[in-house]
Amino acid sequence: MDALQSHRVEMLSIAVALVAIGAATAYYFYVTKKPKGCLDPENFKEFKLVKRTQLSHNVALFRFALPTPTSVLGLPIGQHISCRGKDSHGEEVIKPYTPTTLDSDVGHFDLVIKMYPQGRMSHYFRELREGDYMAVKGPKGRFKYQPNQVRAFGMLAGGTGITPMFQVARAILENPSDKTNVRLIYANVTYEDILLKEDLDNLASNFPNRFSVYYVLNQPPEGWEGGIGFVSKEMIQTHCPAPASDIQILRCGPPPMNKAMAAHLESLGYSAPMLFQF
Repeated sequence: MDALQSHRVEMLSIAVALVAIGAATAYYFYVTKKPKGCLDPENFKEFKLVKRTQLSHNVALFRFALPTPTSVLGLPIGQHISCRGKDSHGEEVIKPYTPTTLDSDVGHFDLVIKMYPQGRMSHYFRELREGDYMAVKGPKGRFKYQPNQVRAFGMLAGGTGITPMFQVARAILENPSDKTNVRLIYANVTYEDILLKEDLDNLASNFPNRFSVYYVLNQPPEGWEGGIGFVSKEMIQTHCPAPASDIQILRCGPPPMNKAMAAHLESLGYSAPMLFQF
């Protein structure tokens, strides 16, 4: 009888242990599995504009709600989305944009948009009001980022080309296990054209050993202490990591800038594997 009771106790203990292991395994997969994103790479999906914040006379932050407060957009770091709207003639227009938010920002995604007087998609965003819906498809893009894939990034951004750089920099710096250094040169025409300046300055202040930003203005205000004119070879040499197999230079800006930067980088000895253009 004692042997039978002992056997039952042993079997019960094993059953309890198995249940505990199963529960622990289920919990592990629950907390570690990344939530499914809301994007569809083949079909446009509509998202509601819930907040519009004017940042300057021609720049605004647009916040779009995701289906639930815990939903994530599901956009890989360094990739972008395609947004669909209508221009001033009522014709459909599709343009790529990079959100400034990450999947750690649950329940919504943000776009910082500069609206140009003659821009076709700019007209759509100027007319967009809270409560309206925008069609989005994605993810799109060739850039594939993995933590610590390089020792350092040099970033050359112009105007609205700052958004993919900001997204990548945020992902790097907010990941405790990512030790990558980031050196950014950001060019604009005037001081008022600088996008996300407060956010960039906060990153530089919070991560002084891993992130730096050097602003360049074509038309600087009086007393300006940053770069003046266009981004030069000397600026790249001073503020970006030197050519090496474990670094990469990212660039995103207007076509004339991208062309000029390509020539500078080639003359400075950066090889094709070290370069990427968004």
